[in-house]
Amino acid sequence: MFLSRIPLDRYNRNTLRALNSPSIFHGAVESSFTGERKRNLWRIDCLDNQLYLLLLSDCEPELSSFCSQFGQKGLPYETKSYDGLLDRIKTGDKWQFRFTANPTKSVSNQKNRKRGKVFAHITIDFQKKWLVEKSEKNGFSVTENSFDIIQSKRIRFYKKGSRKPISLISVTYEGILEVTDVYLFRNSLINGIGRGKAYGMGLLTIMKV
Repeated sequence: MFLSRIPLDRYNRNTLRALNSPSIFHGAVESSFTGERKRNLWRIDCLDNQLYLLLLSDCEPELSSFCSQFGQKGLPYETKSYDGLLDRIKTGDKWQFRFTANPTKSVSNQKNRKRGKVFAHITIDFQKKWLVEKSEKNGFSVTENSFDIIQSKRIRFYKKGSRKPISLISVTYEGILEVTDVYLFRNSLINGIGRGKAYGMGLLTIMKV
């Protein structure tokens, strides 16, 4: 596995368009790989007023084209192996985490037994409860007092060639988690959590407390 961090030029017209329509970033990310197309995890981070695109992939990307479209001149991108971190994870470890997700719920129709309709959690209380519930199924534990929501926003955009808008809630969490199941937790880091992975959701990253 590889983790890449690409500095973005927030004043570039292409970057501004992609920030408002994440499907543009999705297409550019997938074009950075050859062979069979796979869904790679990515998200937008802000550190010291600099925007970055963080990308997790199972093979090393070729990012020169991506950087020419969206990159910040004078700031090179970084790609590092992710396997060493994955190998260090142990049950009971505590990690500082950041996670951008699309917290939703599915409400089933009991009359016709059709697949449930998906609704976004729009309040902070339910957004926090969603993560607590998800943690139990993904190999880690958090409490509502062990993390904060640092950003919650609605994203609405159109995919190319479609007249139907896509509307998502993007929520970024930060805090401390504890590993309860190594296998499930590694799988969560590699494959992401929740919906909207094509649009910058689902990527959970960790660093030592």
